[in-house]
Amino acid sequence: MSKNLVIIPTYNEIENIEKMVRMVLSLPREFHILIVDDESPDGTGLEVKKLQKEFINRLNIEERKGKMGLGSAYIDGFNWGLKNNFDYIFEMDCDFSHNPNDLIKLLEVCENGADLAIGSRYCKGGKIHNWPLGRILMSYFASVYVRLILWLPIKDTTAGFKCYRNHVLKTIELNEIKFKGYAFQIEMKYRAYKKRFKIVEVPIIFTDRIFGESKMNTKIFKEAILGVIKMRFSI
Repeated sequence: MSKNLVIIPTYNEIENIEKMVRMVLSLPREFHILIVDDESPDGTGLEVKKLQKEFINRLNIEERKGKMGLGSAYIDGFNWGLKNNFDYIFEMDCDFSHNPNDLIKLLEVCENGADLAIGSRYCKGGKIHNWPLGRILMSYFASVYVRLILWLPIKDTTAGFKCYRNHVLKTIELNEIKFKGYAFQIEMKYRAYKKRFKIVEVPIIFTDRIFGESKMNTKIFKEAILGVIKMRFSI
């Protein structure tokens, strides 16, 4: 049986964390969770530790000192997952913009031959709920921009809901990842593409968060726009 690890970075997700953990760990396929918490002042890390008493061996937490960025949280998680010999390693948000039930869809695509499965808003069948039109357009044309600059044949280049076979993460030089924010998601896909791994997009319904605050801001978006040009000439 394959070992499946879901990495969930958190910062102030107290409204979502218990429900997310219970949903993932109650799925009909067996998943383990690694929470990477950046010292959330709202007590997210403490709540995870309480839940660990109930979900022994399947719920893990890595606590870091202060906000260190999304990319570094995932890289720490990847290294933890590889060290513990997980076969499939997932990226997932804690705010329910990603439906936990779709983890099974991503897993099955990788079990059937994909090296990287992407939960996609923009491939055929993908949708977005509860986003204002302006944000949808910004996100969609950001992906178009990335495809044009990097010649990357992926519809949802900024997606953050993914499943990797472990050999992908072993092959990509994680210590060479340059971006820590929004551009991290683009860089990981681009490096996987350049290594000629098989990438498959899986349609999902993306829903804007109900509880907590979005981590997106202008600085993160600007990093992605400028970072794409750097990637084009450095990777």
